[in-house]
Amino acid sequence: MSSIFSKIVAGEIPSYKIAEDDKFLAFLDINPLAKGHTLVIPKEEIDYLFDVRDDLLQDMIVFSKKVAKAIDAEIPCERVGMTVIGLEVPHAHIHLIPINSIYDMDFKQPKKSFTEEEFKATAKAISEKVSL
Repeated sequence: MSSIFSKIVAGEIPSYKIAEDDKFLAFLDINPLAKGHTLVIPKEEIDYLFDVRDDLLQDMIVFSKKVAKAIDAEIPCERVGMTVIGLEVPHAHIHLIPINSIYDMDFKQPKKSFTEEEFKATAKAISEKVSL
């Protein structure tokens, strides 16, 4: 069975895309910890990040870096934090989260709520700053 992320890659489920190339997709998390919270996934469905082939993992980190730079340029924050949890969806993914303190990456926090228009505007603003 395909993961929800594979369905997003296939276009079966809509998403707020930030960046995409032939191997990866970055899109806004719909249950974000902060405005601009983005997920980066390989288009190939691989459950566990540490099962990703070395060459693909290297490319995923470089792709994530480019997306993080765009988030940092658009969203006021001290840094863009990166975390991998890997339990909630059986598809390898990296969270890129604009932060001002380490506690901003605590997943026990209440999730932020944004309108569809806010998600679209945020995705567009960040995507315009990505240089792949």
